[in-house]
Amino acid sequence: MISPLPSFARADSSSSNLRLPPADESLKLPADGVFVLAITSGPASGETFRLAKPRVVIGRKGADIPLNDPEISRHHCLLEVRDKFINLKDLDSTNGTFYDEERVRAAMLRDGSEFRIGESRIRVSFQKK
Repeated sequence: MISPLPSFARADSSSSNLRLPPADESLKLPADGVFVLAITSGPASGETFRLAKPRVVIGRKGADIPLNDPEISRHHCLLEVRDKFINLKDLDSTNGTFYDEERVRAAMLRDGSEFRIGESRIRVSFQKK
């Protein structure tokens, strides 16, 4: 059974503006490297994205990391970096966020983790400087 997301984690589907709670002060990019997201399957297969800030939204139009995948919501999921880990949070997306092939509301990612949104499989890699 999937319970609804709390109101602070919901995207307002009637608006293009996403309202997120204020960023936690513990969010920070690692000093000794960078996280890279590699799209391994789906319409954007082969694309990579370096996380330039510790909090990013993945989705279609208007997201920090836009993916051209019709199965992805406008604001699909949120990534929050805490040094060497990334918290993945679904933003009440229509088609869900999957980690280890199970639909999740949240998951902790680290180097080598993969998750799927829509038809897009995304691998997280930590690259040392």
